[in-house]
Amino acid sequence: MIALAENRYGKSRVRLMKLTRGPQGNGLREWTVQVLLTGDFDSAHYAGDNSKILPTDTMKNTVYYVARKSSATSMEDYAKELVDFLLGRNPQVSAVSVAVEGAMWKRLTVDGKPHPTSFMRGSGEVQTTTVSREKKGAFQISSGFKNLVVMKTADSAFAGYIVDELTTLKETSDRLFCTAVKAEWCYTSATMDFDATRAALREAMLKVFANHKSKSVQETLYEMGKAALERVAEADQIDLIMPNKHCLLVDLSRFGEDNPNEIFVPTDEPAGHIEARVRRTA
Repeated sequence: MIALAENRYGKSRVRLMKLTRGPQGNGLREWTVQVLLTGDFDSAHYAGDNSKILPTDTMKNTVYYVARKSSATSMEDYAKELVDFLLGRNPQVSAVSVAVEGAMWKRLTVDGKPHPTSFMRGSGEVQTTTVSREKKGAFQISSGFKNLVVMKTADSAFAGYIVDELTTLKETSDRLFCTAVKAEWCYTSATMDFDATRAALREAMLKVFANHKSKSVQETLYEMGKAALERVAEADQIDLIMPNKHCLLVDLSRFGEDNPNEIFVPTDEPAGHIEARVRRTA
């Protein structure tokens, strides 16, 4: 016998720009939203009966409607409102998951002061959250960021690794260390200042990256995760992915020049891939 197993559906890549006007200046947020519904949709799959199907176009419109009504400043709080709105209006839906990605916008600085109404696009870093809830259940919230590109130009080494007949990499006590950090952590509470908490986690990790005397990407990754959890009690674990975006030393000897670790060629293909989960233990 063949039967339908787990299924859900929704709307993805819903682009939302929200402007908040105020006497001291405007706030600007750019979010990309995904909505996924789980529920009693068997009849649609088995018989083509759409009587329990909320159109995905309606979900798109709901994203904008809730944003207009919302006073939330964090993507987490907005996602919670969107989840509750959809659960409250759709008895056939048993769970809703909302994922939000946020682009970075920064205020323009004019004459040394932040401009109240003008912005510039920041780095390629993307802030993320996924908020899920089953009917009569608690919120499950995981947040993070991805593509945060950072580089160390000192205090990075790599030595003492396995060497066999296929090894060509030379040990070094002074290399460039560039990575695009992806981090995701799980919150133990659904009520907090999410923006401030996110900023604290991010700051703790970047402080370690900058100051840590690295012996490997693995060591630095662990220290970053450890510092984040020590800084924020509301997170119980953090997943980190840190690809090694290599900067290769150029051999200038054939041109009669030395190269005291100053001239490199950046490349991210192929790349080392390092990931780990750091969590609290009893």
